[in-house]
Amino acid sequence: MTTRTGPDVFRASGYLLLNLVTGLFWFCLLVPLAAVSVGTAFVWVGLPLGVLTLVLARGAAAGERALVRAALGVDIPDPHRRLPATGLADRAKTVVKDPATWRDLGYWLLMLPLGVIEFSLVLALWTTVAATALLPFYQHWLSATWEVLLPWGDVWAIDTFAKAIPVSVLGVLLALVAARLVKGLARGHAALAKALLGPSRTSLLSAETERLSASRARGVEAAEAERRRIERDLHDGAQQRLVAVAMGLGRARGKLDTDPESARALIAEAHADAKLAISELRDLARGIYPSVLGDRGLDAALSSLAARCPVPVTVVVDVDPRPPTAVESTAYFTVAEALTNLAKHSGATAAHVGVTRTEDSVVVEVVDDGRGGAQARPGGGLAGLADRAATIDGVVVVLSPVGGPTVIRAELPCAW
Repeated sequence: MTTRTGPDVFRASGYLLLNLVTGLFWFCLLVPLAAVSVGTAFVWVGLPLGVLTLVLARGAAAGERALVRAALGVDIPDPHRRLPATGLADRAKTVVKDPATWRDLGYWLLMLPLGVIEFSLVLALWTTVAATALLPFYQHWLSATWEVLLPWGDVWAIDTFAKAIPVSVLGVLLALVAARLVKGLARGHAALAKALLGPSRTSLLSAETERLSASRARGVEAAEAERRRIERDLHDGAQQRLVAVAMGLGRARGKLDTDPESARALIAEAHADAKLAISELRDLARGIYPSVLGDRGLDAALSSLAARCPVPVTVVVDVDPRPPTAVESTAYFTVAEALTNLAKHSGATAAHVGVTRTEDSVVVEVVDDGRGGAQARPGGGLAGLADRAATIDGVVVVLSPVGGPTVIRAELPCAW
């Protein structure tokens, strides 16, 4: 549930006054239906009537969640199980077996007595405020006299505008107190609505478990894909170069005494292959974890990436204090993949990389002015970025309408 800084006192007052009407309406509708459905449960009429009662309670709860969001600024997620598309019987079973449906019904059973209490409190508070704060005005208009019994036994007669002003000041102070009480009452009602109309703790834990399991599976798959890439690069690149070096040196050794010139040429060729193998190993190591990232941080590492990109790229990095190593690495490879894609496919003429540190996360944004249309396809580079970010509970979002611009945004938590 997400909330604003606090419910607006006027909207909260209107909502709490309206609760009596909604509570009375749904109580008078649902309770007779439930009673009739229970009473006729032994015949076929009671079963569909009971399902209808629960469906009405679910629909009313959906409207109540929207009203709570609009009036109190509290967002309550829909806790209900998704209805199957197979038929009415399966849908009815799902509705009946869903615990959230029964909590909806319980909420509306509570709303009538709760609505009476809330209506009475709010009405009493604001009528008292109005009666005291506006006393000087209607005393003047009515030319009436009010007598107030003071705590020490004297009687204070309010028969002029001036004598009524202290009561008006008291009414203003009472309005401040009433506003706090109404907000507190609204927060209490929102907490009750969250408990009964929102997901239960068990369902929240189950959803979190599923999310973590999916995140772990994606992380394992990303690590496996990275391992296969490293093996492929070693086998097809540096390993072949080193084999060629060994074979060249072997041939050179065999010709060293009989044909020194050929041996010298073979040694030179082996030397060139050895330098190429070293370069490929260096590129491979940079693909695993670039040394400049560990030594100098994200700013220098991303500036190096931008300098090698054929498209002009501006880089703005503000990540103080320095984030954890895993976050830096994920941010680096997110930018690297995004720049590679835009250089190959986007047709962009300029790009911007922004990396900022919030209180508990690092936000990475790569924006280009290309043709757009980029998608995170399964097995593609952008999907791989999402899988890599998922290993640290991060999220990658791609916004790329046809015609551009393309925005790749990653939010990477610094604590998990």
